[in-house]
Amino acid sequence: MAAEAHSDGASEPQRSSRRFPTLTRDTARPEGGGRAASGGFPAPARQWPLLTVMGGVAVGVLLVALDAFRIGALVIGLALLAGAVLRRVLPAVGMLAVRSRFTDMLTYGVLGFVIVMLALMVQPKPWIHIPFLDDIVHFTVR
Repeated sequence: MAAEAHSDGASEPQRSSRRFPTLTRDTARPEGGGRAASGGFPAPARQWPLLTVMGGVAVGVLLVALDAFRIGALVIGLALLAGAVLRRVLPAVGMLAVRSRFTDMLTYGVLGFVIVMLALMVQPKPWIHIPFLDDIVHFTVR
């Protein structure tokens, strides 16, 4: 591509490829990383999606500390699943956006699902029983 000439005679180098440069000088904000509310609101209100997920996790940790492990783990898993849903439906989620939208949804969703499933299968008296998991445990623990 040809270089454009400026009024002072200097030319600006043009990129010959659409590929990203090999040396990055700054970082891009994550997709959806803008404020969740306008700048006129106080700082906590602008980050309400993150505070919602963190509040749910805090309630779950408190329940676990109060010896309600199964219910606390369920609350933690459901809070992460809510984070995945918020990341999907809201155009801007503030600091809840860490990576791309797809990666955030996948991470929050998988971790939330695994925590909920483990909470449902915890001993004693599991609420759900998955037979093939017994075989996997017996095969690996021998």
